[in-house]
Amino acid sequence: MKRFAYTLLYMAAFASTAMAQTENTLRVVEGEASRVGDDVIVDMKLDLSNIEVGRNRTVVYRPLLMQGDSVAELPAIIVNGRVRHIQYQRLERAEDFPSEVEVRRMNGEEQTLEYHARVPYNNWMSKSEIVMVSDLCGCGWQSLQNDRSSLFPVNLMREPIVPAVLYITPEAEVKIRSKSGSAYLDFPVNQTVIRQDYRRNSTELAAIDATIQSVEDDPNATITKVTIKGYASPEGSYANNKRLAEGRSNALLDYVKGLHDFGNAEFAVSAEPEDWAGLEKRIASSNIEGKDQWLAIIRDSEPSDLDQKESKLKQLPAYAQVLRDIYPALRHSDYTVEYSIRNFTTEEAREMLYKDPSQLSLEEMYRVAQTYEPGTPQYNEVFEIAVRLYPDDPISNLNAANNAIQNRQPEKARRYLAKAKPGVEKQLAEAAILMLEEKWTEAEDALNRISGDAKVQEAVAKNKELIDN
Repeated sequence: MKRFAYTLLYMAAFASTAMAQTENTLRVVEGEASRVGDDVIVDMKLDLSNIEVGRNRTVVYRPLLMQGDSVAELPAIIVNGRVRHIQYQRLERAEDFPSEVEVRRMNGEEQTLEYHARVPYNNWMSKSEIVMVSDLCGCGWQSLQNDRSSLFPVNLMREPIVPAVLYITPEAEVKIRSKSGSAYLDFPVNQTVIRQDYRRNSTELAAIDATIQSVEDDPNATITKVTIKGYASPEGSYANNKRLAEGRSNALLDYVKGLHDFGNAEFAVSAEPEDWAGLEKRIASSNIEGKDQWLAIIRDSEPSDLDQKESKLKQLPAYAQVLRDIYPALRHSDYTVEYSIRNFTTEEAREMLYKDPSQLSLEEMYRVAQTYEPGTPQYNEVFEIAVRLYPDDPISNLNAANNAIQNRQPEKARRYLAKAKPGVEKQLAEAAILMLEEKWTEAEDALNRISGDAKVQEAVAKNKELIDN
């Protein structure tokens, strides 16, 4: 009942035309709107000195945050005469004026009012203005939008933030690289001696020689190990195939050792008497007759005797075709040449980055990055090259994610961060991405979950300060 009576009193005051005033001008002495977290804070110092309000009268001012058709209401400013002020103090607030700011006007005296309001932030507010509507009729500000005055412009555009991140310095390593290939050498039936002029052997042997020679010609490389593994097809007895695979692998090793000086390099030779895995793969990708029968026999664990299994394959209609078209590819020798790369100075590494980056370690590339100003194209390029060469390395991905964050590329950062090394550095990067996406509450929660040494806490504190500002 009191609330209803209070509303009637206000409506009666609005309906009255006896509000003699000189100007009724509410002047803004100081005004500021700022963004704090997910809110906009509006602070104003208002000068009421030009307003005359009768003892039984009320003037209502409505500040609005506006941009085009977008409007956010701020708490009303109610300026009461003496009697109305007393009534305001005694009665409950009307629903028409929630969270209003009320003041008694001391007519004839200089008087100011400190006004403070908070509203949730929306993107349209970044470029807007504070306007004032004087509601003298009780019509509501919506009916009086044409009768409004602009107080001051609002610019909430943030300077692009650059969240603090923590890179991980990769550890120095012994750089081991390798080059591999497969040689499809032809041998006379049941023989293990390599004949260079037999069928296509000269081409296959030249490929092996070129691989080894490319490492020997590199002044930064030293061959450390040569591995050869020979394979035979299932044709014939397993015992004979074992003899052939081993003999042909050793023959290839003797051949390459006769051409090159490997120094103290290690050698490893092994053999797969029958390449059943290779047979299965090639049959599966073929369109031979009875393909499912072939695969069923190959994949069946019985018979365990491989000679019996091969005997069953011979009964299939397409056996002659497989013997002609597929079995020869199963007779091969796979080889790997392992070598070490010497360590480089920072200057050497900088040059090698554009000449042959595969010879650099992550630690060497990181040292090169430190010679450039963060954010420069050269700095960015180092981390992009590193993550291309080491696409699955957790440290290269973390550092690439950090670099993307500093370039304000959150989506790119997330892709790298999926492979990043777990730890406080990754947590900090995740919070930084939320900051770039302006998910301030989530970002602050993520930062609050991070604990670590002084360096970590310094980065966390810096990011919290960016959020607050």
